[in-house]
Amino acid sequence: MKALFWQRGASGGAPAFVFQERENLPVAGDNDVKVQVKACALSWMDTKLLSEMKLEKEFLPVGREISGVVLEVGSKVSFFQPDDEVVGILPLDSEESGVCEVILVHQHYLVRKPEKVCWVEAAGTLRDGVRAYTALHYLSHVSPGKTVLVMDGASPFGTIAVQLAQHRGAKVISTAYSLEDKQCLERLRPTVGTRQPLVARVIDVSNGKIDVAESCLEETGGLGVDIVLDAGVRLYSKEDESNLKSQLLPHKHDIITLLGVGGHWITTERNLQLDPPDSNYLFLKGATVSFLNDEVWNLSTVQQGKYLYTYLRRHNGEVIK
Repeated sequence: MKALFWQRGASGGAPAFVFQERENLPVAGDNDVKVQVKACALSWMDTKLLSEMKLEKEFLPVGREISGVVLEVGSKVSFFQPDDEVVGILPLDSEESGVCEVILVHQHYLVRKPEKVCWVEAAGTLRDGVRAYTALHYLSHVSPGKTVLVMDGASPFGTIAVQLAQHRGAKVISTAYSLEDKQCLERLRPTVGTRQPLVARVIDVSNGKIDVAESCLEETGGLGVDIVLDAGVRLYSKEDESNLKSQLLPHKHDIITLLGVGGHWITTERNLQLDPPDSNYLFLKGATVSFLNDEVWNLSTVQQGKYLYTYLRRHNGEVIK
């Protein structure tokens, strides 16, 4: 039985993906679940975070979001039985690669897979679904009547965030980085009820001439938006940004400007720097800034599995096409 690993480059050499042969699984613990993997998502590996957590290894397992069927359970496993269909995210320190036929997973990292969701969708949307739910429910408390700006709404994370925000009764505004992204967002419709677009306004920033802050203030009658989910921000002027897509990102001042009173800015920018004038402007608005760490539920022993479980339980795996 083979499993996929990422091998760190030696002596400055290029890293590589390698398959390692595994003869037998390690002995299952009392709380372990043996899962036959049906699908695995290949998400980006945050090697910087692994380094900060002292989890660097020569061989890093590839694929952490998995879906599959339970084969066996440990003596203390109470959540699952053989033949249950499950989905989960392997922990950062896992020795297991999701790209394998059979793996061992602690029961706390798994939940039951909703019947309506296929194997591929369950594994492929899990990480972005948990991110979106964490941002909208735990960090910003989205509710009916709120206005939510989702940057890069046609991305995998953005698409789920748009659907969850609209599902909770919020008015959604989104940005698009190309004509194809704009058309994709405009075609989003709920599967039941009114057939109105999920996104009230799509702001096409592909030509670099549209002012996001001005467009949002116009859409909200000058009041500003209640919640902003960014997809990265510019910390400097356009002249200092070499990457073309970075030049299309809104400047941090733009986001602060378009925030309404009591607004919430959820950022994915881990190196965000706010100058005293920025902080004062946020203070005057009573606004908050929260950092969206993908691994926050995984790193906290108190919250372990909470976000994953709540997200799947509340939404029952319903996906808007």
